[in-house]
Amino acid sequence: MATKTVSKDTFLWEGTNRQGTKVKGETNGTSPALVKAELRRQGITPKKVKKKPKPLFGGSSKGSITPKDIALFSRQMSTMMASGVPLVQSFDIIGKGHDNPAMQTLIMTIKADVEGGNTFADALAKHPLQFDDLYVNLVTAGEHAGILETLLEKIATYKEKTEAMKSKIKKAMFYPIAVVVVAFIITAILLIFVVPQFQSMFDQFGADLPALTLFVVKLSEVFQEWWWAIAGGAGGVVYLLMEAKKRSRKFNHMLDKVALKAPIIGPLVTKATIARFSRTLSTMFAAGVPLVEAMNTVSGAAGNIVYTEAILKMRDDIATGNQLNVVMKQSGLFPNMVSQMVAIGEEAGSIDSMLAKVADFYEQEVDDAVDGLTSLLEPLIMAFLGVVVGGLVIAMYLPIFKMGSVV
Repeated sequence: MATKTVSKDTFLWEGTNRQGTKVKGETNGTSPALVKAELRRQGITPKKVKKKPKPLFGGSSKGSITPKDIALFSRQMSTMMASGVPLVQSFDIIGKGHDNPAMQTLIMTIKADVEGGNTFADALAKHPLQFDDLYVNLVTAGEHAGILETLLEKIATYKEKTEAMKSKIKKAMFYPIAVVVVAFIITAILLIFVVPQFQSMFDQFGADLPALTLFVVKLSEVFQEWWWAIAGGAGGVVYLLMEAKKRSRKFNHMLDKVALKAPIIGPLVTKATIARFSRTLSTMFAAGVPLVEAMNTVSGAAGNIVYTEAILKMRDDIATGNQLNVVMKQSGLFPNMVSQMVAIGEEAGSIDSMLAKVADFYEQEVDDAVDGLTSLLEPLIMAFLGVVVGGLVIAMYLPIFKMGSVV
């Protein structure tokens, strides 16, 4: 049976962001409802979503904009401005030289907005799916302080480090998932096509089969008759989980709590979250963004709802006069070493550099943890494959061994 591939269309949308500013843009999706859900997840209230008309005579797709594209754009803008190239001319040089047509269009749109009288930050704020609150706030601070090229370099470094950490974690998670999927497919093929051949041979023997062989034969019969329901059920569960993750805050909260407490993955998730928190807050503090305002943005960059809610509470406590290191201790989510380093930074007036050191330490910890996890998973996965595939083979050959011993 041929599987039907779901294609993504490009949708034009208009809406308002958290500040009530009108924003618009375009994004890829399979339906208007899913695009609206994604926009809401980004903090945008959609007003209008419609499919973008296709060119009359066809044409190649624009592609998509990745975080790596945004990091490269930030690095290029910083280099251009540090070299004395005017802002608008920098857009021209970078936009026309970019390999990604979608990125070219985005940069030229920003250029047109800046030429029309908008500030760089205001032009970026119209594209919230590519430039989040953190990015826009840092650019705003850079424009006000006259150090835009310096902050763009900090943004580029922040984006590169964050994406590198995400990529490493995804790679570590993808490997075992891929192996489990392959093991399931191999097992299904053996049960549907190979075991029935042995079953017909066993029927000719007319002898009693060992319990393990009987179990595998019955399992094979179930797969032969209900393979479509099993495959559909597995696909349906994956789809429902993905939809619940997109739409349900309670489900995400539960997943994030489980992730923090999981035996092997938990410490890795905690370290990665602390690294993101420290790197983001350090970058914003170095840009001169007030601590309370910075905490508001940092909460969205934490990547874990448990930490997001704790950071928002910390923000409220700081607004009433408490110190950052005190509220970090009270949250119970940060190791003692982190809060002590922040306390030293507060006393010395160098919170940004202390947080940068914390981020460096935990990013290295994440690298080491991912390498250790990969080394640990490899023998476990080999053992898992050996048990599954080896168990099926042994189950099929047990009756033959039994007959051989009798003879």
